[in-house]
Amino acid sequence: MHRIAVIPGDGVGKEVVPEGIKVLEAALPGLGFEVFGWGSDHFAKTGRMMPEDALETLHKYDAIYLGACGWPTIPDHISLWGLLLPIRKAFEQYVNLRPVRCLPGIKSPLAGRGPDDVDMLFIRENTEGEYSGAGGRVHIGHPTEVAVEVPVFSRHAIERCARYAFERARERKKRLVSVTKSNASRYAYVLWDEVVAGLGEREFPEVTVERVHVDAMAARMVMRPDSIDVVVGSNLFADILTDLGAAIQGSLGLGASANLNPEREHPSLFEPVHGSAPDIAGKARANPIGAIWSGALMLRHLGEEAAAANIEAAIERVAAEGEFLTAELGGSASTHEVGDAIARELKRA
Repeated sequence: MHRIAVIPGDGVGKEVVPEGIKVLEAALPGLGFEVFGWGSDHFAKTGRMMPEDALETLHKYDAIYLGACGWPTIPDHISLWGLLLPIRKAFEQYVNLRPVRCLPGIKSPLAGRGPDDVDMLFIRENTEGEYSGAGGRVHIGHPTEVAVEVPVFSRHAIERCARYAFERARERKKRLVSVTKSNASRYAYVLWDEVVAGLGEREFPEVTVERVHVDAMAARMVMRPDSIDVVVGSNLFADILTDLGAAIQGSLGLGASANLNPEREHPSLFEPVHGSAPDIAGKARANPIGAIWSGALMLRHLGEEAAAANIEAAIERVAAEGEFLTAELGGSASTHEVGDAIARELKRA
C-alpha cells in the first residue's frame, strides 16, 4: 500500500491535516502515514525548517502531504525557502496543479455564478520563473543598497509544463489559455509565448491556444469565468491567479493543490493553499476542505481514481447539504465536524 510522508507544518496545518487523513483512510483503508514534525517549531529548536537529510528521508515515500508552512516569528522568505521550495525543486515537481471549481451549495462572491460557470484547471510552472532564487543584495544597510531578483525562464522548463497543460486540455474541452505579459517582458515572456505556440502547432493541433496578458486574465476570471477551461502560467502569475480563483470559489480554505513530478521519479507533494492562518490557528475554525481535496488529488496521482472521485463526490454532497460548513462559508461547524461529515458521507456512499 502507498506510503505517505505527512508534514502538518504550522498553524492550521496541524488542524486540517488530521481531517484529511481521516477522510483518506475512510476512502482507502490501509494507507501508511508517517508524520514529521518539521516547520516553524522545528526551526525554533534547531534553526532549520527541516533536518539536513530531510530530502533523503522524503524520497523513500510515495507522496508527501503538507498542511502549511510559515509563522509570524519567522520571516516568510526563510520559512518558504527552508521547506516547501527545496522540496519542489529537488524533486522536480515542475507542475503545480490547482482546480478552481465552484461547489454546489457554496455561494461564490461573483453574482449569479455557480458550478456551471466556474470549472477551471490551472497548471503553474513550479520550479523557475520569478521564484528561481537568482539575485542578491549589495551595499546592505546603506542608502545606496540595491536588491536584484532575476526571473529565470528556460525553454526546457516552459515546454515540459506546457506539454502537461496541453495534455489536460486535450482531455477536457480542447481549449488552453496561456497567461503571459510579453508586451512588457520582452525576453522571458516572449520566449514563453514562442515555446507554447510552437508546441501546440507541432504536437497538439486539436487544442485551441489563446494568449492572454495576466492583467486581462484577472479581469476575465471575474467577468467571464465560464469562458475559461485549462490555464497554463508562470510561477508568479499562476500563483496569484489561483488565489483569486480560490476567492471566486468562496474561500481560500477550499483551494487544493498538487505539486507534481509527472514522471514519478520523485514523490509529489499535495497541500491546501490557505497557509498557516495564524489569526484562526487553534480555534477549530479552519476549513479542512482544501486539505481533503488535496488528499483526493494525491490519491488520483497514485492511481487510485475511484477513491479520489469518491472523496470529491463526498465533498460536493456535504457542501450541497450545507449543514457542516465553517464560518467563512456561512456555517458554524468546526474543522473536526466538517471532516467527520465528509468521512461519514464516504462510508454512507
